[in-house]
Amino acid sequence: MKTLLALLLFAAAVHAAPVPLFDGKTFEGWEGDTKTTWRLEVDEIVAGAPDKKQEHNDFLATTKEFQNFELRLKIKLTGTEGFVNSGIQFWSQRVPDNFEMKGYQADFGEGYFGALYDESRRNKVLAAPEKEVAEKAVKLNEWNTYRIRAEGNRIQLWLNDVPTVDYTEAEKDIPQKGFIGLQIHGGAKAQVRFKDITIEELPN
Repeated sequence: MKTLLALLLFAAAVHAAPVPLFDGKTFEGWEGDTKTTWRLEVDEIVAGAPDKKQEHNDFLATTKEFQNFELRLKIKLTGTEGFVNSGIQFWSQRVPDNFEMKGYQADFGEGYFGALYDESRRNKVLAAPEKEVAEKAVKLNEWNTYRIRAEGNRIQLWLNDVPTVDYTEAEKDIPQKGFIGLQIHGGAKAQVRFKDITIEELPN
């Protein structure tokens, strides 16, 4: 009986329950330009405006690094002009003396919905769903649920519970630990909103 209890306690510890990564009220646990770019609106993290051009990419990043995890959040992207795009960085780092972050990005925008991009590093799409899959999964100008599972060298993405990417990193020197970041893309009149951000840390 004691052995069974110990196993159950161990299993519970290994598979920690998801916890909020955003408290809905403050930027606690996050860092970035919260004076002019990122703001809080009724349990949401918001950047940009549909009638104002975003001059450059910008990121709100966690103050903690994560290794193996499953992240869930909701994202809503709207825009009226330019390359309307956003995404979620992970296993990423700030680029020194720059607005950018480098690392993996779960992409979100026309032509990139549900894709995995390597931001400011290899600068290319690493994996992407078929066009028909992405079009069926995405809800344009509405809230969408993004799920990101990063474990070992494997990355899986789901958009509104539709699998879009299952990618295994072959390059040995690519870091599999880093910060999580929320992006607003430059060069467009666009607004992005994030809410209900939770993370479950997985065994390393």
